Amino acid sequence: MDEIKVNIFNIVGQGNCTLPEDGDKVFEILKKALNENKKVVISFKNVEKITSAFLNNAIGKLYNNFEEKKIKDYLSTQDMSSSAKVLLKRVVSTAKNYFKDPERLKASVKRILGEINE
Repeated sequence: MDEIKVNIFNIVGQGNCTLPEDGDKVFEILKKALNENKKVVISFKNVEKITSAFLNNAIGKLYNNFEEKKIKDYLSTQDMSSSAKVLLKRVVSTAKNYFKDPERLKASVKRILGEINE
């Protein structure tokens, strides 16, 4: 099985991974690799700042396109700070819950924001 290395710094062009649009660039690369059944090592070397908006678009959206098992089997990360790992775990957990039942989550958010009554 083929394995590729995706260097986040090289894709984004800087050490700040904060923009959802930059996450979209990473998502397209990861999606293509997974569709081709390639294992992917995602390197965060030289990445100094990372946001949930970036990770949601880069990795979270994969859970709408692929089974959790495939993502676990085919993707791995390296060179991540401990705080970035915690953030990624939160993003993944939220994505799995959201894509399991997006309407329920949207309704819950609206309830919290007071936009709908029960």
